[in-house]
Amino acid sequence: MTTRNTILICLIMEAGLAALGIVNYGWSVEALQATTRFSGRFSLLIFSIIFLANRPEDTYAVLSKKPFHIFALAHGIHLLELITFIFVSGTPIILYRAAGGFLAYGMIFLMPVLSDRLELGLLSEKKYKIASIVFQYFVWGIFFLTYLPRVRGSLPNVGGSYIEHVILLGWVSLMLGMKLPRVLFKRKQSKI
Repeated sequence: MTTRNTILICLIMEAGLAALGIVNYGWSVEALQATTRFSGRFSLLIFSIIFLANRPEDTYAVLSKKPFHIFALAHGIHLLELITFIFVSGTPIILYRAAGGFLAYGMIFLMPVLSDRLELGLLSEKKYKIASIVFQYFVWGIFFLTYLPRVRGSLPNVGGSYIEHVILLGWVSLMLGMKLPRVLFKRKQSKI
């Protein structure tokens, strides 16, 4: 799929998710919270494709040749919605969570730049692979730490149902369970 088409689909999906929030909750703070939540789940879907791909080329048919750009776009929209919700609702910011999220967003917005630099020959393949691995596991950890406190009930007023949070935490955990054996098997094969 072309990057242009994927960007268009991403924008249409985000607009549809916003409409879904408004249809379900009207023009309210709850609608903004729901829209933010739906957008985060859409970002998780895109991240799942990147994280579970064996090789970068495996994402081309589903996302585009620029999967990090697509994820940065979707998660950037989620960030704007999240900041708007925090501001409008007066939700207090939890500093240690914000620090981890800030670092994750930095990585999310850095990966498209590194991808472009690799394509232009301004970055070595080895450095890019290291950055990609660090990015994938760190962002996976942020998704895990997003849903874990929700399942434990230690984050009040986050929206969504308990069963949603259990399913999403289960999915994030399963992602790692699917990736690690493949990584370990590949490493074992390279030593032979």
